[in-house]
Amino acid sequence: MSVVRGWCPTAWRPMAAGDGLILRVRPRLARLTPAQARTIASVARTHGNGLIDLTNRAALQLRGMREADWPVALAALVAAGLVDPDPVREARALLVAPDWREGDDTHRIACALLDRLDALPPLPGKIGIAIDAGRAPVLTGSPADFRIERGATGLILRADGRAGGYALARGEEATALIALAEWFVASGGVAAGRMARHVAPLPASPAGVAAPGEPETHPPRPACGTAIGLPFGRIDAATLADLAGRPGVTGIRVTPWRTVLVEGLDPAGPGLPALAAADLAVDACVGAPACPQATVATRALALRLAPHVAGRLHVSGCAKGCARAAPADVVATGRDGRFDLAFDARAGDPAAIAGLSPDALIALLESPFRVA
Repeated sequence: MSVVRGWCPTAWRPMAAGDGLILRVRPRLARLTPAQARTIASVARTHGNGLIDLTNRAALQLRGMREADWPVALAALVAAGLVDPDPVREARALLVAPDWREGDDTHRIACALLDRLDALPPLPGKIGIAIDAGRAPVLTGSPADFRIERGATGLILRADGRAGGYALARGEEATALIALAEWFVASGGVAAGRMARHVAPLPASPAGVAAPGEPETHPPRPACGTAIGLPFGRIDAATLADLAGRPGVTGIRVTPWRTVLVEGLDPAGPGLPALAAADLAVDACVGAPACPQATVATRALALRLAPHVAGRLHVSGCAKGCARAAPADVVATGRDGRFDLAFDARAGDPAAIAGLSPDALIALLESPFRVA
């Protein structure tokens, strides 16, 4: 086993955290069968601390895994079809718009690419691919380096950080994406690490460049299931098993938006959590002590501050900003047990006010006279 700190974990390559190992599962096509959901719940409860985090790439992170239990947990996940038996294939990060229907463009293209993962060149570990070919793009705010999405006049292949994309012929989408990935490697993209940081001019295409489509506000309307909100993207094993076992449930789809879509679930059923509007406007990582990178507790503080922030709030345990890569209206970044406060910024950006204790941060943001 390779235990890596500061890396994106996989099931084959877990990461050590303050509460044990983190083991990441990427469900095929962003969907769990009820049996698979129960397997994840059982593994999380039996071999970890029972807590499961939903990431902004629609992966599930099982927390608190005991090192001695990792091989047994991995074997159970592989047997359930939740983890690829090939570690290299498992490491390919494929983000699929969760509103797909069987046989539609998103489903068709994602299946074709999954069948050809071995044709992709070796790519940096954080490189991601988004298949977003529904009636309108819904994953534009989610991290990905190569995107197949609905453009203004048809499907396009877009490199992250570029405004336009290549027009795609039906059936050639996976081939075009693999070719762009090969160009990324050949043109020095591995050194840059991410497509948005790769400054080389894109190759010309005989199909020409097409305009992107108008993105749909997200979370999109849950046409394929009942949306269940997960505060800070966290669900416990018992709740996941309960959802999977409810009458009529045929599957659970994971999203990048701290919600799961439960197929066939009666939305009027008892005991269902609801996503509050405030939850959508607050980002906070797990913080200390669960993360060894963090020097401050985060989530209780974020809930305390949220009613006093107009716009988006991000409370980060350290400068890495794992909970949110994009800027927020107000961001508090932990540093040496205190907070640096910034506005219209990312975690770790230069502070407007530095070195605030948690109590001082609360007093400042709760004050009606604070200056933003």
